[in-house]
Amino acid sequence: MMVKMFKPLRMVLLLSLSVLLMAARMPSMREVPWQQVQVPTENTLLDIAFTGSTGSHGWLVGDKATLLESQDGGLSWQNRDLTGLDPEAYLSSISFAGSEGWVVGQPKILLHTLNEGADWTLIRLSAQLPGEPLLIEALGPGSAEMVTNVGAIYRTEDGGQNWHARVDQPIGVVKNIARSPNGEYLAVSSRGSFYFLYSPESQTWKPYPRESSRRIQNMGFGPNGSAWKLNQGAEITLTDDFTSGEWIQPIRPGRALSFGYLNAAYQNDHDLWVVGGGATLIHSPDGGKTWEQATKLSNIPANFYSIEFPTPEQGFILGQRGTLLRYVGSDS
Repeated sequence: MMVKMFKPLRMVLLLSLSVLLMAARMPSMREVPWQQVQVPTENTLLDIAFTGSTGSHGWLVGDKATLLESQDGGLSWQNRDLTGLDPEAYLSSISFAGSEGWVVGQPKILLHTLNEGADWTLIRLSAQLPGEPLLIEALGPGSAEMVTNVGAIYRTEDGGQNWHARVDQPIGVVKNIARSPNGEYLAVSSRGSFYFLYSPESQTWKPYPRESSRRIQNMGFGPNGSAWKLNQGAEITLTDDFTSGEWIQPIRPGRALSFGYLNAAYQNDHDLWVVGGGATLIHSPDGGKTWEQATKLSNIPANFYSIEFPTPEQGFILGQRGTLLRYVGSDS
């Protein structure tokens, strides 16, 4: 009788062990389609954007007032110094719509350009602004949406001279915020215990508890109403409908579980890339069903904080100590 009771438990243990072994034997990419780019700084890089439609004129921002410019699609970068900008400024986000661009950062920094960055204007923000600017999205001529690190959302339609609140009340300190093309937002609480969803129709934040025992690290949107969520302990979970609050069972596709995943991005409808600490980079060619690991990047002594695809053919990985990688695809 005792033997029959223990057989199911033994099978569960064997299945769990098999899953772990499959993760440990995750195949490596045949060729890593990323190339490291030298930049004239050792500061942490935080965000990247390109002007116009050619994809050749780009800008990088980061901590310690880092502002870099590229005229060749991100192959080379030059420092840009702005008069009046605090040398310790933390520039967290940059966005362009055509030739008009915006940069936000801390403490309460807002930069604006109408000519692809040939000239930048420092716009004064009210001391009463709830929180510090964390994210900016250029929406069109004179229009942009700004979010602070307490979930306050503001929009301008006159080039940043006046801002109007888009949410009834802030939600408290958050660690990161992502925006969908339709204006929804996903925000992770500062301790990663739960997350919030904002929709323009309701103009309110709706809280959701975490499903895993591990705290949430970061979240973002995918194609066709999908979304991804990274938990501490190198967990990944996905959903086909970010408004449902329902997620698939968390998976751990990486081998080095001591390094956490920090950011993710869809290159297209099916290629999903995830980056993290210790130069971690993994890739799923089928939207999260199978995974492969880029082991050849282990010689880069830096954490990868962000991955961005301005277009499916143009991608960048940003990290600490001036770490920048460019997606080269089949050219590798």
